[in-house]
Amino acid sequence: MFAYICIYHSVTCYLQISGTEEATLARMVFHCTHGRDDPERAIVPFIAANVAAASGQEAVVLLTVEGAWLCKRGYAETVAADGFPDLAELVTSFVDAGGQIWGCSACTTPRGITEPDLIPGSQIVGAATIVAAVADGAIPVALG
Repeated sequence: MFAYICIYHSVTCYLQISGTEEATLARMVFHCTHGRDDPERAIVPFIAANVAAASGQEAVVLLTVEGAWLCKRGYAETVAADGFPDLAELVTSFVDAGGQIWGCSACTTPRGITEPDLIPGSQIVGAATIVAAVADGAIPVALG
């Protein structure tokens, strides 16, 4: 049994991977559908995604609906919730740990978000990319 601990500010998260000798790494897709409309639900997927990335898992945060705003430069700095870590710092640490951020094209397009608007580590992807990732074994994770 392998256990990873990630401590970010006052939030401690644990990830356990069972196995006899080696942990099998997984690709995980954390779905985030919120931004300023519900800061807690915007922050929690990034907390969990940080734990996955810090423990060596391949992690993607998929931004849809109002969460699509989070791939736009400067937006994460405007989302906060009392008692939660700073979202902009979570986003940066996630990307620094090798995490990927996908903005759903069906959600970014009506919001006027284009490639030049994106934060480092993010890209706009279509439904085919998302479906292919899950078909190839990515584990969808929905929090909140």
